[in-house]
Amino acid sequence: MMTQQIYRGRFSVAPMLDWTTRHCRYFHRQFTQHALLYTEMVTTGAIMHANYDHLHFSQAEQPVALQLGGSNPNVLAHCAKLAEARGYQEINLNVGCPSDRVQNGAFGACLMGKANLVGECVAAMKATVAIPVTVKTRIGIDEFDSYSFLTDFIEKVAQHGGNEFIIHARKAWLSGLSPKENRDIPPLDYERVYQLKRDFPTLMISINGGIKNFEEIQTHLQYVDGVMIGREAYQNPAILGYVDKLLFDKNLPIVTPLEAIRKMFPYIEAELSQGVKLNHMTNSLLGAFQNCKGAKQYRRYLSENAYKIGAGVEVLEQALNFVR
Repeated sequence: MMTQQIYRGRFSVAPMLDWTTRHCRYFHRQFTQHALLYTEMVTTGAIMHANYDHLHFSQAEQPVALQLGGSNPNVLAHCAKLAEARGYQEINLNVGCPSDRVQNGAFGACLMGKANLVGECVAAMKATVAIPVTVKTRIGIDEFDSYSFLTDFIEKVAQHGGNEFIIHARKAWLSGLSPKENRDIPPLDYERVYQLKRDFPTLMISINGGIKNFEEIQTHLQYVDGVMIGREAYQNPAILGYVDKLLFDKNLPIVTPLEAIRKMFPYIEAELSQGVKLNHMTNSLLGAFQNCKGAKQYRRYLSENAYKIGAGVEVLEQALNFVR
């Protein structure tokens, strides 16, 4: 059951490659001040060797957690220290992504079969930083999908100091299914995550996978410490406008999509002045008005015009005129 003090990760938006960009996170932050937002997965190799600054983000996005991909304890610890210095509020280790690219790098979901290594990675990072270090994982991989396999993994990581886990309530197939199929085809097993919290009451356990509305969120919070939603936050961001009031402080207002988008204008203008293209910032705004009259015209206008050379906030203004 929930602990008395509101858990830092009571509600969070999942790390999603190519989706939870810094522009997306800034937009989501206009809806909610309390939700914990995660970066896309960033590999340790990208941080160490790429020319691009993969750790860049705006402090206005806070609280933000960095999701790291890697399996070398020393390198992970080094990257975690860099992230802490930049102001990230949490380091999350990816032990859930099943893509071939991630497997070739010997990290992601394949690490579920190397619990002691995951524990060593967590221990190295926790010894280096003062901010929380968490693990996002699945309930199993391939034929290793028994509850005893999951508890063995959790026990071994916990023995190395791991005390916060985000559990995607599906197993992952490391071969035979694409990453997209791995998000839908393996069946959800929420009860297994609930049982994990019952069996490990001192650990902080959050649940992820297929969660779409506040009725489901409230149900999950009766059994676990936190709820993480993924695609629903991106495809229907209006849900985030209810988070602060319903989950954190009933005196806070509900934020509408129109209010959130209007608050984006100064940010968009500042980014445009730095050479960022409008469509890079508006992709995450496309789903803002689901089920509203004019939503289809809004999406079409924005999609057809935001990518054009010189496109500015006037394009977004015009798109908003379609919404009733």
